[in-house]
Amino acid sequence: MPDTKIIVGLCNPKSATNVGAVMRAAGCFFVDSVIYTGQRYDRAVKLNTDTKKISSTIPLSAVNDLLDHKSKTMKVICVDLIEGASPLPHFKHPENALYIFGPEDGTIDQTIIDQADAVVYVPTIGCMNLAATVNVVLYDRLAKSTVHITDNELIRRSRDTNNNVKVRC
Repeated sequence: MPDTKIIVGLCNPKSATNVGAVMRAAGCFFVDSVIYTGQRYDRAVKLNTDTKKISSTIPLSAVNDLLDHKSKTMKVICVDLIEGASPLPHFKHPENALYIFGPEDGTIDQTIIDQADAVVYVPTIGCMNLAATVNVVLYDRLAKSTVHITDNELIRRSRDTNNNVKVRC
């Protein structure tokens, strides 16, 4: 997406599998970088699942404070099941955003929520895992944007090498 900046921030993620899937989503949905806090991911990274090697093109960095990486034009959007949050279908995504997601087994700290420009949740029955939530939010952002690449060339570039199926008219 031209002229936008998107950062995904993860609060103390514990699962290397989820972080690998977040990196894959980052590559699919125009994310500029992924940052995370905490030590749990560093211990689990041996189970790397970044199957598309996205971390070679999109930085994945450990940070002490997610909010230190917000530019002046960037809005902070917290995504979690938090009372008083706005449902994602009604949310208008800002051009430049730092999306902050809670950990798999906890929530975003109140001090971060208090500094957010918006707090949203995905209206599901039960909670999704971290990577699924990131995918849904980033897809929602793309679906609501004016930038849509929708042609057979995109399909050819994106699909698995074993997929050569076509729709017959």
